[in-house]
Amino acid sequence: MTVTLNCDMGESFGLYKLGDDASLMPLIDAANVACGFHASDPDHMRNTVLSAKMHGVKVGAHPSLPDLQGFGRREMKMSRQEIVNSVLYQVGALVGFLKAEGMELNHIKPHGSLYSMAARQEEVAHAICDVAEIYGVPLFGMTATFHETIYTQRGIEFVPEFYADLEYAPGGILIVTREHPAMDPDLMAERCVRALTDGKGTALDGSFFPVRCKTICVHSDTPNAVDIARTVRSAIAPWR
Repeated sequence: MTVTLNCDMGESFGLYKLGDDASLMPLIDAANVACGFHASDPDHMRNTVLSAKMHGVKVGAHPSLPDLQGFGRREMKMSRQEIVNSVLYQVGALVGFLKAEGMELNHIKPHGSLYSMAARQEEVAHAICDVAEIYGVPLFGMTATFHETIYTQRGIEFVPEFYADLEYAPGGILIVTREHPAMDPDLMAERCVRALTDGKGTALDGSFFPVRCKTICVHSDTPNAVDIARTVRSAIAPWR
């Protein structure tokens, strides 16, 4: 089994810089690029695509709820069609920049609360599928959630994902926080290896839950994201 390392990135906005994307890009296989609704802008989107191209990194869209102030980490009540239109708009913007560089969209991975909502709400998961079908690309998501059941029912390639720098609640529920604290790189790498070798994720209370993954995620806004990415990349080298 081949496992890739992906990163949520391209999240700077205007004059405000978030994350060390320049140092992260050489360490990853796929970049989930913010599309303007939770972070980023046309200039940062273009520059992130250019950097990915230079380093041979695949690019996926990282669309969000329209929540720039809350960084896409606050839930909103939206209809299925509203979500489809919002995500379609964002992905289309990124595809334009990819086309300008002769690149293809590799995947779609919702951001923040939209990701969590799609894991728990069938209609939201279907909305994400509606857009993925238009572009004909895989979807990243979590096992044992509506990501897996709905995406696969719809015949869309599902890429199971494990998080290197987020905590899980007992039972495998991802804990989404407004800000990501620094994490111990060695401990995070150990958890990733356990997920790959034993099929077990580690919850905040030390309990285990079943998991499988084909890609591991690091967030660019985690304070020590570069150290985590470097350590995890080394630890998962046998699977790369």
